[in-house]
Amino acid sequence: MKIINKLIVVIAVVTTIMSCSNETKKSEEKVTSSENSSIEDPYKEILSKYNTDIPTEILTPDVVETERLGILNFYDGMPTEETVKKVYDNLDFMRGVDVFLNFIPMASVESMRTGLADIGATDYNKVALFEDLLDSRALFLTGNSTTVYAVSFIDMKKDGAMVIEIPPGAGPGTLDDAFFRFVVDMGAPGPDRKKGGTYVILPPDYKGDLKVTPNTFKDNHSVKAIVRGEERNVWIAQSRTYSNWVVLRGFLVDGKPDGATKMWKEGLKIYPLDKARERKEMEFINISGKEFNTIHANNFDFYEEIAVVIDREPLDFIDPELRGQLAAIGIIKGQSFAPDARMKKILTESVKVGNATARAVSLLPRNPAAYMYEDNYWYAGFIGDDYRWLDLDGHRGRNMDARTAFFYSATVNTPAMALKIPGIGSNYAFGTRDNDGNILKGANNYKLHIEANVPAKDFWSVVVYDPQTRSELQTDNLFPNKNNKRDKLVYNKDGSVDLYFGPKPPSKKLEINWIQTVPGKAWFTLFRLYGPLEPWFEKTWKLNDFELIK
Repeated sequence: MKIINKLIVVIAVVTTIMSCSNETKKSEEKVTSSENSSIEDPYKEILSKYNTDIPTEILTPDVVETERLGILNFYDGMPTEETVKKVYDNLDFMRGVDVFLNFIPMASVESMRTGLADIGATDYNKVALFEDLLDSRALFLTGNSTTVYAVSFIDMKKDGAMVIEIPPGAGPGTLDDAFFRFVVDMGAPGPDRKKGGTYVILPPDYKGDLKVTPNTFKDNHSVKAIVRGEERNVWIAQSRTYSNWVVLRGFLVDGKPDGATKMWKEGLKIYPLDKARERKEMEFINISGKEFNTIHANNFDFYEEIAVVIDREPLDFIDPELRGQLAAIGIIKGQSFAPDARMKKILTESVKVGNATARAVSLLPRNPAAYMYEDNYWYAGFIGDDYRWLDLDGHRGRNMDARTAFFYSATVNTPAMALKIPGIGSNYAFGTRDNDGNILKGANNYKLHIEANVPAKDFWSVVVYDPQTRSELQTDNLFPNKNNKRDKLVYNKDGSVDLYFGPKPPSKKLEINWIQTVPGKAWFTLFRLYGPLEPWFEKTWKLNDFELIK
């Protein structure tokens, strides 16, 4: 009897538990059903409040799920306080990324100005000269050690219109404004056609009688103008900014820089047009072998570099849309840039993402149009063949990524590096991957087979760069490059040449063909042609990919 009673109790307990379980399950099913109903038709409750049919595509549900920001909550289309904060933080973040990507050119040229000032080039007459060539100690975006650079800045807010006298024999020279926009070419690709001459540069607020000349290689007619009381034939250009970078190149003679150095010291003159202003004596500062930085910041300091330029230059040197981007994060002409703690934290995050994005588009571009050949990884510096990065068929506008790709890793903006003018100017190709599509690593050994008859009227060169600094790779050799006019390379019987890259040379005989790399570091290269010829543009002569030596 006791056993039967116990069984009855157990059965009762089990029945109760099962009953509760069923009720719970039914309750859960109801909730799930309700949730599914809400997910399947998030507009049902909203639509019930209207007297007419409302298209759902113009409505916003009370709960919106996003991958980037998570759940966004609304009450009848009005965002909740939490959602308002979330989307405004995101908006400020996006504006910060936009400013970083769009203003890399401005930050870059401003960092060039301050970097040169740090080593003494503080005025128009003080020219920084690489008398013994540029080496890897200088932080200088993809500079090369195969031409003699002469660089200076002019400040037309202080000195008014300026005169630049270029000596005969000058290589490619360019004047770029404070947003790295092209102003005028000088020397080989300029209207003087390497014969030298006088250039007058007008400030943005110039009100006089001088008129801008065409200033192209094809249409190179000059005009007569009075230069400090003397009538001369001149070419006239006008900049949209007060500050402008003068960058000139002289070619090596018999592999040596002496001739170009002499040419600059004796023939380069920079001074104010107005004879009432003091004409200072030219000073040439040899900056070869010096350690200095000309590269913009990749942290919050980037925005402060931009703010300096905005405050110095005319209001309209950039358009209202770009000014609006800057104003959205607090950079406004005539006002101090002083973001609060919240905004500074957001902008610091923006720079991290902007920098990562710039590195991707510059060093590993996804745009198929960037690549020079269908079957390898060399890509162009000027994607789209336009120095303004405008789509030449007129449909796509400005290629913003292509502009970022160039200015994150390079300097000097000129049509001479983008247009197809055989025998004139220069042209570049970037190489960041081997023939398997892998990035180039310093611990590996690679071979680059360069076919015979490289289509370069003047010379060709290969320079190895550090992806961190985008400057020359620092190794045991201060000059990580090869130049067909300076280096006595070992050629193959058919006229082709093999260059080697790695921690150690392939052999004693081929050491002259070797460029050292550093284990634990990546690297990339630029293949340069000065005076590129038709086969380069027509791609009947072709670069080969880097081949990993196993």
